[in-house]
Amino acid sequence: EMDHENYTVVTEFVLLGLSQNHEVQMILFLFFLLFYMIILPGNILIILTIRGDSQLGSPMYFFLANLAFLDICYSSVTPPKMLADFFSHRKTISYSACMAQLFFLHFLGAAEAFLLMVMAYDRYVAICKPLHYNRLVNRGICCVLVGATWGGGFIHGIILFGLSIHLPLCGPNILDNFFCDVHQLVKLACANTYIVELLMFLNNGVVIIMCFTLLLISYTVLLLNLWTQSFKTKNKVASTCVSHIIVVFVMCGPAIYIYGLPFQAVPKEKVVAVFHTIIFPLTNPMIYTLRNKEIKGSMWKLVRKYI
Repeated sequence: EMDHENYTVVTEFVLLGLSQNHEVQMILFLFFLLFYMIILPGNILIILTIRGDSQLGSPMYFFLANLAFLDICYSSVTPPKMLADFFSHRKTISYSACMAQLFFLHFLGAAEAFLLMVMAYDRYVAICKPLHYNRLVNRGICCVLVGATWGGGFIHGIILFGLSIHLPLCGPNILDNFFCDVHQLVKLACANTYIVELLMFLNNGVVIIMCFTLLLISYTVLLLNLWTQSFKTKNKVASTCVSHIIVVFVMCGPAIYIYGLPFQAVPKEKVVAVFHTIIFPLTNPMIYTLRNKEIKGSMWKLVRKYI
């Protein structure tokens, strides 16, 4: 249906999904279901362990519990729809559900990027200003910082949402992916939307590149400061920083690959999107946990207590 300005009134989108082959879809369904059954309870266990052990009351563990919660939320935006679509011959998503997916993906994704910056600040103060740590990173400041990450993520998501709902859409309502995202909708937009594209790029690609650059600089400074520490302290702190750096690359790398070149087709985009929206978020807290003896010990105590 066309209105008087030759814009298409879109009520739903057709998703092409990860594959059109039924056998491949069933294999993917079993893989993602098994992944969720193993990794999701692991993330919940991390949160319960940190909340239940008074010895894990430091800000670093408080931030880790929030990261695990954010990752659970983030990786729950697209997978339920994707898993259901494996059994659908025609995969569709309503316009409102598409906009909701878009908003929550960028809201939670930006909040996680900001939280990683807060965690870098926590490590910086702990290493470079240890005598002022309790004053600069107390419980009240931690809560304010975590609240700021959620607030910043919300602002990021609502700006993208506001720009997206005003996109004039033309042509077929087919999205070559398993979920809705900004750059896919822009491909369906009518001509003369360069201002909207520019605004979206400034709010999207620049944000993740800026966060990635600041995180790299901060951890480089931290690692350089380790040379003045004792051997034991150097090993312990380096292990924590390495975990943080791995998560930074795991999270920011795919995001930069997808959003760094605004609205251009990139090879293997759907494969990268799977890792970016499903696999990596749930494995991020695990990376911290596997390199941390204190939390691993507390987790085993909790498991032995109830099982």
